[in-house]
Amino acid sequence: MSTLSFNIVSVLIWLGGAGAAAAAHFLGAPAWGVTAIAVAAILIGLSPQLAQQWERAIVLRLGRFQGTAGPGLFFIVPFIDRIAAVVDQRVITTFFKAEQTLTEDTVPVNVDAVLFWHVHDAERAALEVQHYGEAVAWAAQTALRDLIGRTRLADMLTGREKMEVSLQEMIDKRIGQWGVTVQSVEMRDVIIPGELQEAMSREAQAEREKSARVILGQAEVEIAKQFAQASEQYKANPVALQLRAMNILYEGLKEKNGLMVVPSGMVESMNVGGLVGLAARVPRGE
Repeated sequence: MSTLSFNIVSVLIWLGGAGAAAAAHFLGAPAWGVTAIAVAAILIGLSPQLAQQWERAIVLRLGRFQGTAGPGLFFIVPFIDRIAAVVDQRVITTFFKAEQTLTEDTVPVNVDAVLFWHVHDAERAALEVQHYGEAVAWAAQTALRDLIGRTRLADMLTGREKMEVSLQEMIDKRIGQWGVTVQSVEMRDVIIPGELQEAMSREAQAEREKSARVILGQAEVEIAKQFAQASEQYKANPVALQLRAMNILYEGLKEKNGLMVVPSGMVESMNVGGLVGLAARVPRGE
């Protein structure tokens, strides 16, 4: 909320009046005539007012609401009409926060948020509430505290978008009667105590370790199932088992400077003694 300043139209009228008064003086007009020209120029120069494209002027006539004026050039009656306020109808950004506010599960948090709003009814914003900008900021902060008190910390951290929608509805309901509309609310940051952050970090780490162990156990079960199926295949086909054993020995011995120790019982059961003896005669460097 601001007031209008002098404009170029008023300045031109005053300059013209001053020139007319000076000309009348040089032409020999009486003093009262020159004074009348100067006073008339001053009064007329107070009438033109100029509002920017985004501004609406609240005009009071003898203390009563006369109407809104602007944007552009408009005129008032000097000393009878008064510009009570100039309302900015652009989108306004207001930062607000709630410090050390307890959540539903009694956790103290600090929440920073930003409110985007604009005035859609300049008359109500200027006449229904004093300093509507400050009133919007206080209403937003109060609504944020109320919402935090009804929300659990976990829901606040994971459901921020839902919380922003609820907060917007609460603020809009409170300030809508002032001719103000909320466009959006964005929560910038949620700060929790350092001790609680460490506890939550340990809890998350424990959950990750638990998940890793569960996945490892499931992998072991799958491997055991695959081995059981393979054993059935080898049981029905001993030749396939011997070929698999030869492949295992070959993979182990083909590495340079490699050494493989095979139990004698395994060699006898798989009938791969000949292959082991052949492999033993191969130089390691080849």
